[in-house]
Order: sequence, then structure tokens, then C-alpha cells
Amino acid sequence: MNFLKNIRKGRCTAAGVATVLILSFFASCKNYLDVIPDNVATIDNAFAMRSEAIKYLYACYSYMPKDGDLTLDPAILGGDEIWALYNTGRPEFDHRLFNLARGLQNSINPIGQFHWDELYKGIRDCNIFLENINRVPDLTAEERSAWIAEVKFLKAYYHFYLLRMYGAVPLMKESIPVDADISQFKVARSPADSCFSYINTLLNEAKDKLPMQVSDPMSMLGRITRPIAYSLKAKVLVTAASPLFNGNTDQTSLKNTDGTPLFNTTYSPAKWDSAAAACKAAIDICHQAGNSLFKFTPTDKQTTQQIRTQMSLRNAFNERWNSEIIWGNTQSIANLIQKVAAVKIDHSRLENARIMSELAPPLKIADMFYTDKGIPINEDNSWNQSNLQTKTGTSGDELYIRRDYVTSANNFNREPRFYAWLGFDGGVWYAEGDNGRAYDNNPGNFFYVSNRKGQPNGKVEEDYGPVTGYYVKKYVHYENVQGSGSSDYSVREYPWPVMRLAQLYLLYAEALNESQGPVEEVHQYIDLVRARAGLQPVRTSWTNYSNNPGKYTTKEGMRDIIQTEELIELAFEGHRFWDLRRWKRALEEFNRRPVQGWDIDQSSPQFYYRPKMIFQQRFMLRDYFWPISDYNLVVNPKLVQNIGW
Repeated sequence: MNFLKNIRKGRCTAAGVATVLILSFFASCKNYLDVIPDNVATIDNAFAMRSEAIKYLYACYSYMPKDGDLTLDPAILGGDEIWALYNTGRPEFDHRLFNLARGLQNSINPIGQFHWDELYKGIRDCNIFLENINRVPDLTAEERSAWIAEVKFLKAYYHFYLLRMYGAVPLMKESIPVDADISQFKVARSPADSCFSYINTLLNEAKDKLPMQVSDPMSMLGRITRPIAYSLKAKVLVTAASPLFNGNTDQTSLKNTDGTPLFNTTYSPAKWDSAAAACKAAIDICHQAGNSLFKFTPTDKQTTQQIRTQMSLRNAFNERWNSEIIWGNTQSIANLIQKVAAVKIDHSRLENARIMSELAPPLKIADMFYTDKGIPINEDNSWNQSNLQTKTGTSGDELYIRRDYVTSANNFNREPRFYAWLGFDGGVWYAEGDNGRAYDNNPGNFFYVSNRKGQPNGKVEEDYGPVTGYYVKKYVHYENVQGSGSSDYSVREYPWPVMRLAQLYLLYAEALNESQGPVEEVHQYIDLVRARAGLQPVRTSWTNYSNNPGKYTTKEGMRDIIQTEELIELAFEGHRFWDLRRWKRALEEFNRRPVQGWDIDQSSPQFYYRPKMIFQQRFMLRDYFWPISDYNLVVNPKLVQNIGW
């Protein structure tokens, strides 16, 4: 974690040098204490020697958005994928971003406005770095080139993050001198296509000058590498080709004050060609770097194939620096999110107060996962649970569901990812505990959830879950230990995965399908992800079990299959929030079905397993993009507001 510590120090360094926040037209100066003689902060000092310049490099990293942070990442609690306790008397995190999901966005004090403020500060520091790094006398040419590439990547990523939020943003290609005329600080929004083009240019300039892997894993994990840069380019071009930005006629009226349209409303199929090529190039680079889909190999005990599949799926996300992780964000360490997502699976230690169970997937997310045939519930011609409310676990189910336990019929005969990533009443929860139970082959010894009122995991008071009756098991590392003390919960932390190889495979399948239709290579890459999840190939599943057996033969049908695969494989990782927007499906998905859970105040299965409405979300056209704050519109008249705000 030395890199993370250096980032924090570097942030203080850059804050002292910077004096102007270009767009919001204000900034707070901080003392540059580390290196400045006589307490005078100057750029000359910051770039006098390598030892000082590297602090500025770390400062540029310090603005990295904290993915997976419940207070700072809108993609976790701002959508429809996870619901949280709201009126808790002892909040463990700031619930502001949860207000996005509750429809409380506004233009006076926009929820998530800090990203606009912070990321433009970060872009400013990147510009200062790039304009001065050639002055450092004791840098080798190789190191200088790599540092420049890292900062160009960061500058591209910060612009891309803003672009996804606001739709079209001002491009800050260079820093503006402090003594410049005030008019130079009032910058208009650049058209979305121009933003994507500039971001792509920065990434092209950077990607091949970056190392394939970091040279010192102990101190440099989290630094940008060539696979990360290639993968971000792929994601940027897929986003540019997607309906939100490619031929979006809903944005026709959005224009700058001089009449310049901010969206090209003409659809371009060539964007998908470019996206597919970028995805394939990224896959090739990642393979060269040694990335592969993670598969769990037990080291000390034999396990069944079902358990190995479960552990492969869980660890693909939360085992730090495993072979599948292309980019782990060392600025966002998953600790708190594990505590608020976990459930007290060790029923002998219920006094533990660190496990809150405050996060929960709604019923529609649980229903989204496939059946064991690898297709959606409503397409499975063998699904026979529709007329059943509950079923009792048998010996044939006990690797997933507690034997003789009565639970929802919908929890039976589901795909392995359902059991790996969701916790539920009666569901088995593989975990290490104090007794190594994750590897135990005796189902009677498995931890499990008992969620109804009066049971060990039932509702007791308002400050604790359950919320909907389901849990996000995906966040919780299996080696976490629920201790015997009231606050004893040992968490195995991990850097939040920004990009996994599985996502890159699915992005390629998506782009190639849009470019060429459902050709063989589309099947190849989606089936690789499905095979790791214990599922049969798309052709086999749909041909044999679907009430629409030819679905995969058309571009439109395969599009729906791929998008569903992405929503399932990447569930709870912060991608659904953005993907539903770029596909322009958010209106449909948010408004189609309310946020529902089981009736958690009931003790008997008969009454517990009744869907209960928790909240009716309302998503409007304006919600596809953030509002620019009214304050920024006043101080910079060249900025125009997004439609609907």
C-alpha cells in the first residue's frame, strides 16, 4: 500500500501549487509543506528534481474516483440494483448518493456535484504536470515517457468520467495561466463526439508507452499499465457507439449559446466497428500480460465441483490482484462495504454489532439471474416454479439451500452465480469462519441464512437489516471471520476492481454483434464467461430450453442475450448504473417494476414470502445526465444546462 500513501502525500503537494479551479472559478489553496523553502509554493520547486516531481505524479492519481465507495460512487446506491436502510439511527456512511435512487436530484445543489469540482481540479493538475515534467533534470528518458503516459491516461479517464455524467463537457486541454483574462476561464461545453475523440487521442498517445506490468508489485500495484489503458480505450469506444451517444435524437435541442449542437443525432455504425477493434486489441494485450478468467483451486482440502465453481465466481471479484483483475483501484479499498453487506452467518455469535446487513438487492434483481438452464426465468420452457410460493430443501439441493428448510420456490434451480453472489433465507453461505467451513464437504456444517422474524438473521431493530430478504454476498470475502466480540469482524480487504477480463470479453461480444451480427466469435467470448459460471453455451441453452429457441440467430436477439449476460456477470460492481444509461434502457428498467422485498416482519414462510413494495422509483428523460449546478451556470454564462433541468 505504499503507492496509496504516496498518493495522499502527493495530493497535498499539488494543492499548494494550484491556485485556480478553472470551471467552478474557485479553489482552496493548501500549504505546500514538504519541499518549499521559506514556505513559498512554486512550480519551479515542484519540478526541480525527481524526488519532488514524483509527488506531483501521485497528486494526479489522487483524484481517482473511489469506485465502490458508498459515499462517493453514484453507481452503487444511485440506481435500482441495491437498496439500503435509510432512516437508520447510526449511519455507517453518507446516504446522499442513495437519494439519486430515491429521485431527489436537483440543480441547486446537485447530488454528486463533487465529481465536477474534484475531477476538474485533477485535470488541472495533470495539465500542470505535463507542461512541466520535461524540466526535471534527473529523470531517465524511459521514466519520463512512462510518467507522461500515466498522466495522459488519468487526464483521459477524468474527462471520460465527467462525460458519462454530463453528456458533453468542457475539454481542458491545457492549463490556463493564473494571470489570464477572466474570459479565458469561461469555457463552453464541447460536443460529445469531440470529447470522445480527445479522450481517445490521449489514450492512443499513452497506451504503448506504459509498461505491460508494474516493475515492483509491492510499491506500484495500482499504477496504470498498458492492459489498463487498452481496456479503458475499449470501454470508451463502446460507450461512444452506444445509443445514449450514437444517434440520440432525444438530445437534439441541446446546444451551446452559439448554436453548436452538443450531440450528433445521426447514428454511425462505424463507431461499433472501431469499438470492436479496440476490444479485441485490449483482449490480446491482457492475454499477453497474463490475464485469464479466475478459477479457484483449493490448496488443502478437496471440494466438489459445485463449490469450486462458487468459489471461482466469488473470488473473481473479491480476491485481490487475482488473474482476472485488469485494473484494481487502490484508492478504494473494500472494507466498509463488506461490513454493511454481510450477514451474521455464524449463529453462535449474534452479538456482533459490526455486521449491519444494510444493503440488499430488490426482488427484480434476484429474478434477473438465470435458471440452471442458463436462460431467463420467463424464457425457460422447463421452469415450473411459477405456481409455487415456497419449497423445502432436499438432499439434492443442500450445496445451495439448507436441507429441510422452507424458502422461496424461486430460489431453487437457479444458475451458480445466483448462489455465489446472493444471500437469501435458507441459502448456504460458504465462509471460512474459525473452522475452515468454506472447504467442508459436509453440508450439515455449512453456514446458512435464516432470515424470518424471530430467527437468527431476522429483523430486530431499525438500524439493522434485512432490507429486502436478499444480501449482496459478492462483496464479502469468504475468509472474513465473524468474531465472538460485539465488534470483532475480521475483513479481508481488496482494491475495488474497475475492470475484469470477463467484462472485456462481454464488451467485445457486444461490439462485434453490433458490428457484424451474431458471428461465431461473438459466441466464443460470451461462452467463455458462461462456461466459468457453470453454464452451457448460448446455442445449447436456447435451443434446448428456451421458448424462443432461435433468439441468438438475430442481432437483436443476441443483443438482448449479451446485455443480460453483462447485467448478471457484472452485478453489484457499479456497471449496471452506467450500462442501463448507455443502452437507453434506464427509463424502462427503473419504471417497469417497483423496488420490492419479501415481507421481512413475518415469521412464517406463508406470510414472509409475499412481495412487499418498498419504493416506487421514477426515472425521467432528464435523469440520463446530471444537471450542471445553477451556481456554475451563473459564474460561467457559456455553460448550458442539460435538458429537463
